[in-house]
Amino acid sequence: MTIIKAILKRELASYFATPLAYVFIVIFLMLAAVFTFSFGNFYERGQADLLPFFSFHPWLYLFLVPALSMRLWAEERKSGSIELLMTLPVTVWQAVIGKFLAAWVFAGIALFLTFPIWITVNYLGDPDNGVIITSYLGSFLMAGAFLAVGSCLSALT
Repeated sequence: MTIIKAILKRELASYFATPLAYVFIVIFLMLAAVFTFSFGNFYERGQADLLPFFSFHPWLYLFLVPALSMRLWAEERKSGSIELLMTLPVTVWQAVIGKFLAAWVFAGIALFLTFPIWITVNYLGDPDNGVIITSYLGSFLMAGAFLAVGSCLSALT
């Protein structure tokens, strides 16, 4: 378990060492807000809920999650560190799980930063917060599913 944690920390540090993480988070937050309040007709609906926010999440993830997942293994090959990783006393499944969890934690951080949208909806009305919490959980799990597919494709290329 400590090996997985070490890989997870290394991958998370590599995300935030480059501008990719910050660009990803800013684009994700901007698109989520635009899709919720402009394209989702939030104010015209007359109902305080996050249905427009969560209905656009599959489309956001469809375009933004590959930016995270395709670099998982391709970056290792490009930099030549895949040989170093495979010669360490790390099994393949530990490397896969560590890299996947790092990308999933990063996606979770981006999703967590949408919390002000939830606060805004609670300020504007009285939404069903149980549905919103469950939708956040579903969105987080959907990001994990998309990351799993993207990680597999990254390993194949």
